[in-house]
Amino acid sequence: MASLSQINQFRCKALSVTPSASNFMPKPSISLPCMVEFSGQSIRKRNSSLRPVLCVRAVTDDDEWGPDKKKEEEGSAVAVAVADEKAAEESETDRLKKALVDSFYGTDRGLKATSETRAEIVELITQLEAKNPNPAPTEALALLNGKWILAYTSFAGLFPLLSRGTLSLVKVEEISQTIDSQNFTVQNSVKFAGPLATTSVSTNAKFEVRSPQRVQIKFEEGIIGTPQLTDSLVIPENVEFLGQKIDLTPFKGILNSVEDAASNVARTISSRPPLKIPISNSNAQSWLLTTYLDQELRISRGDGGSIFVLIKEGSSLLSSLST
Repeated sequence: MASLSQINQFRCKALSVTPSASNFMPKPSISLPCMVEFSGQSIRKRNSSLRPVLCVRAVTDDDEWGPDKKKEEEGSAVAVAVADEKAAEESETDRLKKALVDSFYGTDRGLKATSETRAEIVELITQLEAKNPNPAPTEALALLNGKWILAYTSFAGLFPLLSRGTLSLVKVEEISQTIDSQNFTVQNSVKFAGPLATTSVSTNAKFEVRSPQRVQIKFEEGIIGTPQLTDSLVIPENVEFLGQKIDLTPFKGILNSVEDAASNVARTISSRPPLKIPISNSNAQSWLLTTYLDQELRISRGDGGSIFVLIKEGSSLLSSLST
């Protein structure tokens, strides 16, 4: 006689049907086991000749909802892991961006940066470039579109211009680049501010896409903006000239009388159109390589390896800038 353990090896046998010739109707012949398993327990049938016993297998907690549920849960776990990894990546990128902008403090857009500070900035830029969310920026022209404010540059050609801002009465208020991706135009602009007026010098250019990262720029005209005279003159108490402070208090009475005349002249000059100068030189071209781009920060490299870091107008990163 087979032992109980041997019987348990044969859990439930399949139903077998034996055809019968009587009445031309098949009559099933059911082979019933003498033992069934339910929830891991063996149960002996009472009377196999009276009624059939159904084979029932209790599922475990692991497959309670079946294989489809398992796949769904596994897919959800993968999605959560990917989302967590992406969030960590974004957090690290935000940290690097903040550290980069903070490193610009006191550099006056790069003019006053020490060699140690420049090395730190280059290191942060290299790390950000490795995390560039748009490796083909020329295919994301919508992100390039808009006005970008220059925050830092290593381009020595701009340093003479920036050094003019160190004078007490003249200040480089803003250097910007405005890109119109629909018309493929670029406008570079420098805005000056002084106690008597504000003005700007701009260049208009066309650009062509040459690679997923590179654009070729051809300058077409220069524009000297009409000076906008201030209605009220802001006269400092003193100015520094050749290392000496000059007291302007005795001249305030004279300057106040000039203020009235300036208000009348301002309305006349400000109504005149800006002066446009065509640029016909075929060599007035340059290229620009964008190595990092997102909604608020752009890093570009130009001729000679010069670096430009620009922040989108309206970005909260601009509030961290200070010279």
